[in-house]
Amino acid sequence: MKRSSLNRVMAPAAAVAALALTLTACGGNNNGDSTGDGLSGSVTIDGSSTVGPMAKVAAELFGETNPDVRVTVGESGTGGGFEKFCAGETDISNASRPVEDDEVALCEKDGVTFQEMVVANDALTVVVNSENDWATCLTVEQLNTIWDPKSEGKVTNWNQVDPSFPDEKLVLFGAGTDSGTFDYFTDAINGEEGASRTDYSPTENDNNTVQGVQGSAGGLGYFGFSYFEQNADNLTAVEIDGGNGCVAPSAESVSDGTYTPLARELYMYPSVEKAASNEAALAYTEFFVENDAEIAEAAQFIPLNDEQKALLDSELADFQAAVDAG
Repeated sequence: MKRSSLNRVMAPAAAVAALALTLTACGGNNNGDSTGDGLSGSVTIDGSSTVGPMAKVAAELFGETNPDVRVTVGESGTGGGFEKFCAGETDISNASRPVEDDEVALCEKDGVTFQEMVVANDALTVVVNSENDWATCLTVEQLNTIWDPKSEGKVTNWNQVDPSFPDEKLVLFGAGTDSGTFDYFTDAINGEEGASRTDYSPTENDNNTVQGVQGSAGGLGYFGFSYFEQNADNLTAVEIDGGNGCVAPSAESVSDGTYTPLARELYMYPSVEKAASNEAALAYTEFFVENDAEIAEAAQFIPLNDEQKALLDSELADFQAAVDAG
């Protein structure tokens, strides 16, 4: 799962352009309908703001060989995305956590069936202001001290987290409650999904967290690894001590299992009914899966390992069979 040198030295836009040339030279993907031969229409995607950038890269690359297909990618959060998806408003829902039982029931009620697909890996990343030279590593217990619901209005200064930290106001930024990142982070750090102090700046747009932490000397926030990579010159990623020492977020630490407990999988949920009635939605899904590794690296995500990729290919086959049967 180690990243290529291309991904380390090229900006996302440049990497996308390079990949587009490669795919074009190779004739696109294996799907005959997605080579631009008469394929038209639209594909509507919404959901996780973490997965959104990867979906946008995929849409851009898909458009290189399918110029008459319009792909739109919204970022209303994992929960918000599933609400739209189950209501039949979108073709595909992106998620930074698995679909939950109540969301499955909602989709079943509205006659929406889907295929769960793991499309990338992520290191949920805690970031601080670039001038912060004290919080280079935080334990899970210290993060819990910061984010626990009981800390609301009480833990407001860095020296309350650790006496060795300076007398600096703690300014918090993070995911909104519709976000799968919020669900995952609160479960991993506070031991219960949705359990969090509320006196912080929540957002479904991770760029707002970037700007907030960048503009506050005592700022701290969290979001997906790709957002940190895009803003590494302006923010500092905190190493996490999950009980076995300090580990920085990276493709390698996610792959070898040492980045705990904030390593996670990222998901895409295509609708069977939408794909059966919308050739463009099916073609986009096939393109995404067939070029998943290249799309992930171009978007600065952590690609799947061999076992995960084999499972994804199997999930695509199941999805195609369900579409054909429908």
